[in-house]
Order: sequence, then structure tokens, then C-alpha cells
Amino acid sequence: MSEQQTVWLAESLARALLVCLGAGLVLGTIASAVRTFVVPRAQNSLLTRFVFLTSGRVFNLYMTFRRYRQWRERDRVLAFFAPVTLLILPLVWVVCITLGYALIYRALGVGDLETALTVSGSSLLTLGTTPFINFGITLVQFTEATLGLGLVALLIAYLPTMYGAFSRREARVEMLAVRAGTPPTAIEFLLRLHRIGGLDNLHETWQEWEVWFTELEESHTSLAPLIFFRSPVPEQSWVTAGGAIMDAAALLTAAVDGPPDPAAQLCLRAGYTSLRRIADFFYYEYDHDPLWPEVPISITREEFESACETLAAGGLPLRQDREAAWAAFAGWRVNYDEVLLFLADITQAPWALWSSDRGRVGRSVRRIRLRRGRRR
Repeated sequence: MSEQQTVWLAESLARALLVCLGAGLVLGTIASAVRTFVVPRAQNSLLTRFVFLTSGRVFNLYMTFRRYRQWRERDRVLAFFAPVTLLILPLVWVVCITLGYALIYRALGVGDLETALTVSGSSLLTLGTTPFINFGITLVQFTEATLGLGLVALLIAYLPTMYGAFSRREARVEMLAVRAGTPPTAIEFLLRLHRIGGLDNLHETWQEWEVWFTELEESHTSLAPLIFFRSPVPEQSWVTAGGAIMDAAALLTAAVDGPPDPAAQLCLRAGYTSLRRIADFFYYEYDHDPLWPEVPISITREEFESACETLAAGGLPLRQDREAAWAAFAGWRVNYDEVLLFLADITQAPWALWSSDRGRVGRSVRRIRLRRGRRR
């Protein structure tokens, strides 16, 4: 093989490598956009995950630097986390596609890397500032321009969808504030309803919250940025609201004397299934079939007894067998205890009884990772 042929082969391999790298970067970015906004199921994107984790670290460093320790101060900052990161995400996509196409243009012989970046940026943003080179490169420019318009259309189309889901979520959270206080507690929920004679009419309430949990799972796994959208009222959170409702259903089923309501039990199952699916999105490891007392819960027997005494003082009829009531309550709570605390932790939810007010009771804290780890 002659020296000229060797040089030609090396240049051809280099061009092919640049095309592969550029195409891989472009296709990976498109896959990230599709997984984040289009696919109607829980799909994890490495690029989207990286952007949110990096942005979260920046926000936490800022709060540490400013020495924000009061939750109101932190809440004011964190209110911008999800919206700002959601706006940064398309910019990251644009940069990645621009770099990917620049590598392709460079492989096709469009001058140096600076010229290739200029052609790529002009094509993606449809500026039309670069002259005609040849028909083949113009076709590639058309595909890039189409992607640029598609990313803008995607963001415009899905922002209303996200805020529509956010509005429906927060409407129910605000309604709970009327019934359970701010922050919401299961004890206050049952006491207020008992005062107005509403305990006998809870069947429809459990059904409504079952629907809420089902919609929560669908929207917060297919549109994951919603997880970090904070409530308009700083003291409220979708995590603490869900925890209060499940605790109320568990207390009513386990401790309050009366005929069992299947709707409350279905609401409980919908609740912990929803929280588990959202925790699965973060690759969080937990026991999928926990059994109490082998798996402990974060609520102590003393806290349960105190809650029962408060309910009894408010006039609610309680079961005589307090030991059986505790076992029944713990048997329900163990299904959602760990994932509830995990979600309260990563969303930095405001203080609420039996959810964001406690740690993980000795359980190991798994860091959120970029990639899926082995499940136990």
C-alpha cells in the first residue's frame, strides 16, 4: 500500500469516526427529548438525569453558601429549581445537537471545526447566515433545522400539559388543607371530619384520593420534572399530602371502631403503589414485599398511642384491642413508610407530622445514581 493510500485510508477512518460520534450525540439527544416528554411511561434519560442532578447540586451549594437553614428561605430558592432546570434542559439539547452536527459537517469537509460549528448553529437556529456549499450538505442542514424547530415545538406543546397536571395535583392538596390543616396531619383530618359528622361519608373521599394517586403516578413518572414542582403555599407539598391521607386511611382502618371501608383500603394500596413507582424512577432500592415487624417503620408505638389518645379525646370510638390496632396500622404503614420518607427527602418537603419530620430510622440512605444499580 502506497503512502498516499495510507493517508487516504486514515482520513477516511477519521471522517467515519467523526460521523459516528456526531450521529451518536444527535441521536442520544433526540432520545433524551423523546423519553423526557413524549413517551407516555416512566423512561429514564441519562442526559436529563445528569442535568437535573447537576442543577440540584448547584442549588444546594448556593443555599449552603448563603447559609440558608430556615425552611422558608430554602423553599424560596427551591421554588425555582424545577422551572429553571426545565428551561436549561432544551439549551443543553441545543448545544449537544449543535456539537453533533458540527462533527458531521467537519467529516463532510466543511472547513475547520470553527466553521463547522458556525454552519451547525446557523442551521439549527434557522438563521440562514451560511452560504450554499453543496447539495449533500444542504440536505443535512435541512434535517438539523427540522430538529431545531421540533425541539421548540416540543417544549411549547408540553409545558401546558405539565402545568395542567400540576394544577390538578395542587387543587386536591389545597382541598386537603381545609380538612387536615397546614401542614396536613392524619389526626387532624379525622378529628375535623368527626366534628362535622363526616366520618360516615368518607367512602367517596377515599375514592377521590385513589384517583388522585393514580393520576399522580401517571403524570409524575411520564413527566418527571413535576416531582420537583413545589406547591404555591410553602407549607404544603404533594408528598406530605399523600402521606397524611394514607396515614388517615390506615388509622381509620386499624384503630377506629366501625365497619371496615374497602375504599379506604383501596386508597391505601393506590397510594403506596403510586409512591413506589415514583421511587422506582429514581432507581431507589426498597423492600418490595415488606412484612412488619421484620421490617420496622419510622412511627413508634408511643407516637401511635399518643395519636389514639388524641382521637379518643376528640370523641372518636376506638377499638379496645390496642395491640391489634397497632399491628394493623404498622402492617399498612410498612408498605409506604420508606418510600414516603425518601420522596420527602429528595423533594425537601416542608415539615409535616409522620413524613418529612423524621429520618430513615437507621436504614441506609442510597444516593440517587445516574444509572440503574442492582436491586436487592
